[in-house]
Amino acid sequence: MIDNVKKLTVKYNGKTVGILSEIETGQIAFQYDEKWCKNGFSVSPISLPLSREVYINRKPTFGGLYGVFNDSLPDGWGELLVARMLSRQGLDYGKLSPLTKLSIVGENGLGGLTYEPSQADKEQISFDLDTLAQQAAQLLDDGTVGDDFDKIYRLGGSSGGARPKAHIRDGEDEWIVKFPCRIDPANVGELEYNANMLAKKCGIDVNECKLFPSQICSGYFGAKRFDRVGGKRVHMVSLSSILETTHRIANLDYMHLFQVISVVCKDMDDMSEAYRRMCFNVLYGNRDDHGKNFAFIYDEKLQGYCLSPAYDITQTPNKPEHEMTVLGNAKPTEKDLLPIAKEFDISLTISKTIFDRISLICNSIK
Repeated sequence: MIDNVKKLTVKYNGKTVGILSEIETGQIAFQYDEKWCKNGFSVSPISLPLSREVYINRKPTFGGLYGVFNDSLPDGWGELLVARMLSRQGLDYGKLSPLTKLSIVGENGLGGLTYEPSQADKEQISFDLDTLAQQAAQLLDDGTVGDDFDKIYRLGGSSGGARPKAHIRDGEDEWIVKFPCRIDPANVGELEYNANMLAKKCGIDVNECKLFPSQICSGYFGAKRFDRVGGKRVHMVSLSSILETTHRIANLDYMHLFQVISVVCKDMDDMSEAYRRMCFNVLYGNRDDHGKNFAFIYDEKLQGYCLSPAYDITQTPNKPEHEMTVLGNAKPTEKDLLPIAKEFDISLTISKTIFDRISLICNSIK
């Protein structure tokens, strides 16, 4: 049975970051640990500067949580699985407090942060990707739960995004493997792999990926987890969460991405990298470019933030507009791309070189 939780310890690789607690007003307070204030870093550099202040997010966006903690919660497919798991216990996931939801995530969430006390399932299980894909498709198609639901939940309950996923270990590395949803072609995994290879050819810092073999399709797209390196967790925060807004509302512009980079990133080469990704998304037709598909990771060597590798790279021909506008335009064209470079002092030579290369490569596949 799931317990109602009103206080959580937030940890990062075994070190206490701070305390989340529900206060008398029903709001949620966060305070950094004293030792973390001396030796740690801000987990959300705009909203939560490193200090002993008691922070209370009075915006209702994440039920009182700051965005960085909300990033730990599942959404889409993962939220569906958690809700279904709890319903089997007679519980309504929608009525649980945010802190109780985080305790269910425990150490299984995306990113580097973990939460104690944990009510997460820690059992390691064996799996077959084809069986998981078929069971996931059945759940999406008619809502029925097969015999492998427990496996599907344990492997995918911390996921985000609409498509079914499994979080697996392959050798020493951890991967997120995607399965087709009901509207996807059978070879959607191969298509996403090809999109990532094209982005890499365009010079984009693409997250490591591969196709996992299948007996029933051309393969399942797998993304190596960049929030797990050498047995350690890596802290990350999404663009939308760093700005305390939800990715479910299309209210961001690429200007916001460049502005955040200029404020939080240690390496200003990230400006050129962001410009590269913007050009690719526009010219290739990846309109699923919402604020949760851009993230910042904390680099302990740099002692600061940098852009994460690019991920969730797909072509979305049935999506009429971009999730993120370009200077206010939700249907940007080539003419919208150079002005934003000028706005942020990216040299004309660099921006034109980036644009020409990506334009040439993307046009070659049309």
